[in-house]
Order: sequence, then structure tokens, then C-alpha cells
Amino acid sequence: MSTSSVSSGSFAIDGLVSGLDTTSLINSLMSIETVPQTLLKNKVTATTAFVSSLQTINSLVQTLATKATDAAKPASLDVFSATSSAPGVTVATSATAAPGSISFSVGSTASAQVGVTAAMSTWSVDAQPLTITKADGTTTTVTPKSGSLDDVAAAITKSGAGVTATKVQAGTAADGTRLWRLQLSSTASGSAGAFTIHRGTADEVAAGTATNVLTEAGAAVVKQASDASVTLWAGTAAAQTVTSASNTFRDLVPGVDVTVSQATTDPVTVSVAQDTTKAQSVASGLVDAINAVASYYASNTKVTSTTSPSTGATTTTAGVLLGDASSRDAVQRLTSTMSAPVNGKSPSSIGISITRSGDFTFDADVFQKALAADPQGTQAILSGMATAVGAAATSASDKYTGSITTAITGQQAVVKDLNDQIDRWTDRLAARKSTLQTQYAALETSLSKLQSQSSFIASHLASTSSS
Repeated sequence: MSTSSVSSGSFAIDGLVSGLDTTSLINSLMSIETVPQTLLKNKVTATTAFVSSLQTINSLVQTLATKATDAAKPASLDVFSATSSAPGVTVATSATAAPGSISFSVGSTASAQVGVTAAMSTWSVDAQPLTITKADGTTTTVTPKSGSLDDVAAAITKSGAGVTATKVQAGTAADGTRLWRLQLSSTASGSAGAFTIHRGTADEVAAGTATNVLTEAGAAVVKQASDASVTLWAGTAAAQTVTSASNTFRDLVPGVDVTVSQATTDPVTVSVAQDTTKAQSVASGLVDAINAVASYYASNTKVTSTTSPSTGATTTTAGVLLGDASSRDAVQRLTSTMSAPVNGKSPSSIGISITRSGDFTFDADVFQKALAADPQGTQAILSGMATAVGAAATSASDKYTGSITTAITGQQAVVKDLNDQIDRWTDRLAARKSTLQTQYAALETSLSKLQSQSSFIASHLASTSSS
């Protein structure tokens, strides 16, 4: 007699009476029933791969659109860099910089005020108010939790007055008691960061009855707060000193930030000139971006053939984007736009040329010669070309209306619909399997009843015959 088995979470009796392997029969029937669902799953896999490729090329086209937008600006090639004649002076430029040079001397660098208190074992016997006065005359009064140095340091630092207090060892007293100092530092450099600290309230400070902590015996101002300064046109009637709370002078001339790190005796010259290397990267970056799009499209539309070494059979595989109209049209439009003349002049005149394979090359020598000979003409060609390419790239990759974006959205809807169909098939197949299991179980039950009836009749006939 065959044994019973559990199949797909339900109890099935295999061939108890019939001798049939009903589980195998049901599984065989179900393998046929699942063919449509398997085809749907394969379609989901293929469509998902297609969507992924569309998303990749769409991202590449978006990058191209961004680079084209930057290159299309009327002054995209007006990229400047600055040099300094002194190692203690560094320069940074922004988009508003213009060619030129300026000389100056560095009188001083900026510093923050630093002072130390007298050596002491404790600040006071109990909590007493402290008043911090800033350079502009504003006061902040705080009262520590206690007279301990730790509580005083914490109160000063948390006061919001722009001063920090640090407890530092200061040896021992004659009786062996450990001594400490508080180092008081302004959080900001420049003369505006100067401060005083008094023992007492603001009213006592105003009345002159409060004690200045940094003028007590043993205390000192280690470093005075000071601004950085540079003097332009020194030694002339037009001499002018410029100060800064930090060591950086923002827009000393428009678009130029100067940072000083040490005073100088000799004049420092800062020069600003067009950076032709950076200008070149604007044009070459545009070429690199469109080549990335063309290269990805070519690799994903290629048809490849492989031959099995064992069977000799040849298998042909088409690229996932082969036959896709949205990506094909976008690449064709971008390529034709990039190679089109601008105001009757070919992009090859500034070093940008299209090859037979459909990608682009960039000739740096040709570009540099064109930029040197005719800066405005070179800018006009690049801007015109970039404007047209940017419009074509945006038309394809706009996040709402782009042709490739729309294709991605449509295919994602297809995948969702396919998955819905797969889910419905899962329910349908589960019901079908349950039906088959019920039918075969009923068959076994019916055969069992017939077998019992047959045995009863045979037994009855045997007993009648013997009578």
C-alpha cells in the first residue's frame, strides 16, 4: 500500500486504493497550468531590464542638459584664475572676477583676544555675578552656580557673549594647594571681538566699582584683538588701508577674495587672468557628456552572436534598447544638433567634430587657437551649439514631459499591470490545485467504497454458496 504525503500545504492520499501517484499527477497538470504565468514573469523581467536601461540613458541625457546649460551662458568661457606674488597671500576668484592686477602691502593679520587670570585655587567663596563687556559696549552678566573655577568657566562659555573660558594648571601654592588659571578667549577674531570681564554687575562696572579680572595681579592679556589690514597704493596720496575682522578680504576687487597669513614688507601683487584650461574644460565636458550618451546607446542596441562549443548552435542576442523609438530619436536629434553649424560656422572650427561612427572628438589645440584669435566668436559658437543641444536634451529627459521620461513611465505601468496579472494567476492556480486535490481525493474515496462493496458481495456470495 502506498504511503500518504503532504503537498503544497494540504493533505493528500496518494494511491491508497487506486495505486496512482496522485501528487505527481497533480504537479504535472499544474506545470502545464502555470505556463501562462511563467510567460508573464519572463515578460516582467525583460520589461524591467528595459526600464532600467531607459533610466540610465535618461540620466546621461540629463547630465548633458546640465552641462549644455552651463556652456550656453554668454560668458561661460570667461573663467578666471588668480596668482599671488607672495606665499603668505592666497587668492580665490568667483564668477564676477575680471582680468587685472593689484598691489598692496599686508600690515597685520587678524587675531582674537586671549587673556589669562591670576593663579588661584578657587574663584570666590560663593557664587558672585560676572559681567562681560564687548567692544561695542554691550554687557552680559552671569552668575555661576558656585564660586568654583569649573562653574565660573562653564558660566562664561555658555553666556553667549562670545568668550570661552578654559581651566589650565598653574602649579601649587606654598602650602601645597593646587592652583589654576582661566584662559579667556574671544570666539571671533578682529577688534570687534575685544572684551573685558569684571567681578560684579553691569551697574558696578558702569560705576567703576567692579574689578577687571584681566588687570588683577598676576593676570595678563596675552594677545590683543586686532583686525587684518592691507594698504593699497602705499606711499602715494591715494594710499588706502582696508581692514577685515578675519584674514580674508572678501571682494578686495570684484570677484576676488584675498587671504593673508603674515605681514609683508614688500608689496604683494595679485593678478587675475583668463584660465584657458578651465575654459577648455567647458567645451570638452560638453563633448564628453554627449559621447557618454552615444556610447551607452550603441552598446545597448548592439546585436551579438555566440556559438556553443558543444552543440555548435548559434544564439543571437539583441541589445535591450534596439527598436526603442524614444531613445533612438533622442540620440539622433542630439547628434545632429551638436554637429549643426552655428551662424554659418561649423563646430569643428573650435575643435568639436563628429566622426563616422557618430561620436565626437575634441581637438584642444584647435580650441585654444580659436579662443586666442577670436574669443567672442569662439564663445558665440559654443553658446549657440550648447543652447540647441540643451533644448534637445531637455526635450528628451525633462522629468515631466521628456520623451524618454514618458517612455519610462509607460513601461513602468506595463510592469505594474503584468504583476497584477501574475498575482491573479497565483490565486487562480491555487484554486485549480485545490480543485484537483479534491477531485483525486474524491476518486480515492469512491474507489474505497466500491472496493468495500465488492468485498462484501464476494463474502456474501461465498457464504451462500457454502450453505
